[in-house]
Amino acid sequence: MYHQKKANKIYIFIKMLKIIKIGGGIIDNEQDLEQFLQTFSEIKEPKILVHGGGKGASKMLNQLGIEPKMIEGRRITDKPTLDVVTGLYAGNLNKSIVSKLQEFGCNALGLSGADGNAIKGSKRPVKTIDYGFVGDLNDESVNKELFQLLIDNNITSVVCAITHDGNGQLLNTNADTIASTIAVAMSQENEVELNFCFDRIGVLRDVNDDTTLIPKINETLYLQLKEEGVIFEGMIPKLDNSFKVINAGVKNVCLVHARNINSEIKTILC
Repeated sequence: MYHQKKANKIYIFIKMLKIIKIGGGIIDNEQDLEQFLQTFSEIKEPKILVHGGGKGASKMLNQLGIEPKMIEGRRITDKPTLDVVTGLYAGNLNKSIVSKLQEFGCNALGLSGADGNAIKGSKRPVKTIDYGFVGDLNDESVNKELFQLLIDNNITSVVCAITHDGNGQLLNTNADTIASTIAVAMSQENEVELNFCFDRIGVLRDVNDDTTLIPKINETLYLQLKEEGVIFEGMIPKLDNSFKVINAGVKNVCLVHARNINSEIKTILC
C-alpha cells in the first residue's frame, strides 16, 4: 500500500496504474497484435491502453484515391483525411482491439476523446506549417473523473488517437502525447507507470545485442549515455519527454517490447 499526502488530502494507492501505449509496429501485424492483447489482458493491475493508427490510414486513403500528405514525417490532417482516420482509429481498429480484449476476459471500453468528454484538445495554431485538424493537449485536457470511474469499476479504457475541442470538432492527436497526458493527469491520485512499446526490448548499449540492455536509467545516467552516443537521434525526444513526465508526477516510464509488458525485461526510466 502506498500513501501520498497532498493539499491536506491523503490518497491511498493500493495498486499501480499501468498506462501502455502501442503503435504501428504492433498494430500493423495481426498476429503480434493478438499476442500483445492476450498478454495485456493478463496484467493484474489497473490498466489503460492507448493506441496509434499504424499504416492502415495511409492504405485506406490510397484506396479512396486521397493522397496522404506528410511534412517532416508528420501527417497533415485535412477534412477528408480526418474523416478517414476517425473511422479507422475510433471505429474499426479501436473496436477490433476491444472485442479481442473481451475475448481474453478483459472488460474493455473503447474511447475517443469525445466519448464521455474523455480528452479535450485544441486545434494546433498555424505557425510555419498548417497541420490541419491536429490536436494539442494541456494540463486540463484529461477527464480524470471519467477514467477513475472506469478504473474503480474494473473497466479497461482503450483510447484511440482522436480527441475533440468541445465545440463539435474532432482532432487527430499524437498517441504518445495522449498517453503521456493521461499518465500525468492520473498520477495526481494514482501511482502511475507509463509504458511505451516499441521494437526493442529497451535501451541497449549496443543496438545489435539484446544482452546489453540497460535496466534502469536516471537523469544523470541519461546525460552520460547521450554524451557517449549510446542514446542518439530519434530516442532523445522520447526520453526527454519521458523525464518531463516523471518530473510531473509519474512514478516511472518503461521502454519495452510489446511481448514483454508483463515481464521484467525492459528499461525503466526513473
